[in-house]
Amino acid sequence: MTETAGSAYDRPSTPLEHAAAAPVPDADSLAGRFVLNRSASPASAAERAQALQDLHFGSAFTDHMVHARWTRAAGWQDHAVIPYAPVTLSPAAAVLHYAQEVFEGIKAYRHADGTVWTFRPRYNAVRMNASARRMALPELPEEDFIASLVDLVRVEHLWVPEGAGESLYLRPFAFASEPFLGVRASEVVDYYVIASPAGSYFPHGLEPLSIWVTTGYHRAGRGGTGAAKTGGNYASSLLPQQEAYSQGCDQVCFLDDVTRSSVEELGGMNIMVVNADGTVRTPRLTGTILEGSTRSAIMTLLREEGRPVVEETITLAGLLEDIRDGQVSEVFACGTAAVVVPIGRLAGEDFEVTIAGSQVSRQVYERLTGIQYGTREDTHGWMYRLV
Repeated sequence: MTETAGSAYDRPSTPLEHAAAAPVPDADSLAGRFVLNRSASPASAAERAQALQDLHFGSAFTDHMVHARWTRAAGWQDHAVIPYAPVTLSPAAAVLHYAQEVFEGIKAYRHADGTVWTFRPRYNAVRMNASARRMALPELPEEDFIASLVDLVRVEHLWVPEGAGESLYLRPFAFASEPFLGVRASEVVDYYVIASPAGSYFPHGLEPLSIWVTTGYHRAGRGGTGAAKTGGNYASSLLPQQEAYSQGCDQVCFLDDVTRSSVEELGGMNIMVVNADGTVRTPRLTGTILEGSTRSAIMTLLREEGRPVVEETITLAGLLEDIRDGQVSEVFACGTAAVVVPIGRLAGEDFEVTIAGSQVSRQVYERLTGIQYGTREDTHGWMYRLV
């Protein structure tokens, strides 16, 4: 078995988890911070119905979006919900040259009674600000972040689908918009939230993924931006993702950049390993791994079930050995977009193993989505009513 490195079965909350646990004011008290400028040409009811019937991930967008602007001189201002439209930028905008940008991903879920809810919005607000600090961008007040979701979803509530596994995906993001070619932090920053009705991230749902483990590329390095949700991390994953496709795999898995031997995460998801004895292991946070809200929630749910959950260094060699000798029963990935999906195959330049199990991942998926869609009790107060 892999050696545990600085982990425990019952560990204290991380700083992000602790900050995210603070109560959130009810949506009515936050509503109206972003002034509505209604679109003059919204989609017709028939166009909207067609978009909601033919759901993919991130390909259709609602009629409105949120916008606010920060300047060094005036701070945050001009909070508004405006018509969805192309963004006009100077060719010299700093984001186009130096990638000073952060983003988040969060979903709105329609419950059976017609109300619309989201999941742990302060977690995303806190994490976006942590990303902003790393990227030398201004922090948006957490309640303004949450208010931007409230005001947008209240305008676009008819765009929230109601089918199983469907949601309105919300993408808050901020970027350096000052037209300036010097290498320094931008003095003008724009914040937006756009919304996209979405079905399952992976078209085949809980069908196990095939994963390519790359040894020639790394997602992030120590002291870099791996713990921030910023576009550059995802850009660096695209070429190895193409490598994965060329090997007949669905996704790519990255190893650490120092020893090049420890499993870190997939291109856009955290990874978890289920031992035959019921213990669940996940790579410990080293500063190069994004601290996922779904990862955090799953660890809490698993511990409540009495399962030991260990955050540790997981070497690729040790994982392959444990799979081959039956000490690992399943492996799964998790994230906001995909929620939970089993991993059925790991392949690399000189190895290939299959993992047949998916019982725990399916149980976790059912429990977590049950909370999100209102069919299971939310004992942690994770759900937040928007409409």
